[in-house]
Amino acid sequence: MADVEIRREGTSAVVNPRGDILSSTVPQIQIALRDLVRSGVREMVFDMESASMIDSTGLGLLLAAFNSLTSVGGKFSVVHVSDEILDLFRTMRIHQHFSVSGR
Repeated sequence: MADVEIRREGTSAVVNPRGDILSSTVPQIQIALRDLVRSGVREMVFDMESASMIDSTGLGLLLAAFNSLTSVGGKFSVVHVSDEILDLFRTMRIHQHFSVSGR
């Protein structure tokens, strides 16, 4: 099971997965993100400080979180992204959907 730290204050939350964002960890993270949106979170920051890798399932997770928040008028951003992952986001133009910042 994925180790995910969640810090919530009102309608804002910071989600910090403790490791890589891979198909093996996505289902548990997805449940946590869904529960946050359902409970009224409208601003979510996904902190990738501990992640050095992300696969296609992980990319799908981030896009799904962005879509879920956008559909309820919320905001989604990703912070503390490694240079390698930031290059991937730029190559795939993911950074055009939501705010992404490096370490």
